[in-house]
Amino acid sequence: MGLLVEILVMKCRRPGLILILPVFYFFPLLVRSQTGTLRIGFFIADATPPIGTPVAYAKTRSVTDSLTVRGIVLLSDQQPVVVCAVDWIGIANEGLEVWKEQLAKAAGTTVDRVSVHALHQHDAPRCDFTVEKILQKYGMGGTRFENAFYLKVLQQTALAVKKAVQNAQPVTHIGFGEARVEKVASTRRILGEDGKVAIVRYSSATDPAAIAAPEGVIDPWLKCVSFWNKEKPVVVLTFYATHPQSYYGTGDVTCDFVGIGRNAFEKAIGVPGVHFNGAGGNIAAGKYNDGSPALRPILADRMEAGMKKAWAATQKTRISAKDIAWKSIPVSLPLAHDLVVDELKASMEDEKLTPNEKYDVAIRLAWAERMAAGKKTVVSSLRIGKTWLLNLPGEAFVEYQLAAQTMKPGDQVCTAAYEEYGPRYIGTKIAYTQGGYEVTQSFVSPDVEEVLMNAIREVLK
Repeated sequence: MGLLVEILVMKCRRPGLILILPVFYFFPLLVRSQTGTLRIGFFIADATPPIGTPVAYAKTRSVTDSLTVRGIVLLSDQQPVVVCAVDWIGIANEGLEVWKEQLAKAAGTTVDRVSVHALHQHDAPRCDFTVEKILQKYGMGGTRFENAFYLKVLQQTALAVKKAVQNAQPVTHIGFGEARVEKVASTRRILGEDGKVAIVRYSSATDPAAIAAPEGVIDPWLKCVSFWNKEKPVVVLTFYATHPQSYYGTGDVTCDFVGIGRNAFEKAIGVPGVHFNGAGGNIAAGKYNDGSPALRPILADRMEAGMKKAWAATQKTRISAKDIAWKSIPVSLPLAHDLVVDELKASMEDEKLTPNEKYDVAIRLAWAERMAAGKKTVVSSLRIGKTWLLNLPGEAFVEYQLAAQTMKPGDQVCTAAYEEYGPRYIGTKIAYTQGGYEVTQSFVSPDVEEVLMNAIREVLK
């Protein structure tokens, strides 16, 4: 409770939350199933920011589409497992710690058996209690984050998790299907003849050369994992790797084309759905998106079509509690060489820097200080028979996802990235020699490839 109490007493506009959260969490749940049985609960909570509160690049001026937290609680004769995805740009550092702590308490499990991801929509909030503390110290508190709102969403989510446990349904089968998504993902990093990044295609493009360039290295397959109670589908999980932006930056909150496609798919099949963004750090819709409002529904339709095809291709396999295995390991991600704590602190004192520049320093300082304190990042997996759900931190490059799939021939590996947003981009070793936007915004060193690949191998054993 110490960290939560510390955060709650920070400056916020809704002090009533201080009384609500601790009282609720004094009552852990006893939720283990009887030996051999397997159950699943679906939960959903609203995550839409109020008008006037900060989102990633502006303040909320309108809500085009509601945002949600969606997830599952898997109950067996082991401790419960919680996996969820939030329609936010990212959850980082102490923000992620608090989320995992409170959802673990709500589900009656341990923190290492909780995985919280973001879908990375850009007209959406980001949650980072560590950076907010730094900004408060330098007179910028409340300009980028709204802690009271985050805690309210977390409280509602925890209540939803508790209800999901109570209403969990039996699981007798797992389903798996996959399908290609047409004309959505493309590489952001277009190399020139010298092997260096010549064009960064970003999430939208109007440059003819960027549009004409090949899709590049992507994972075109959308994966669909479903849980069944005999002939009745209970929950559907989908996985696809791409930056999910069509256009953004105005404060018109939206779950963007991935969320719109997810919502339409869920409505079409009548089954609750959770979508996860794969390792899409170097993937976006730029080849097929010019940034115009007209393209958002088209991209959403393509996502929905891929989900429907994967659902139609689903094949079921009988499972029980003995087919479930969770593995979670802490890893030390190597810090980027240019992130020096004392230098970053000096920059925060520099009156010549603009607020945007100081924010950019603050997010680096937060990560650097946590790494200096020995904080670790988690890589985890949930095995359900021959289906693996792999959980990765940051904006991992798609090569990690593709490599993971080759490690389990004959099995299905579904990757969800964007769990710990603190390190930002996680490139491959060669990417750091090629240049481009991503490596300038990466808070880890090129040595990260060996560390992360070893962690992936370990959790997929």
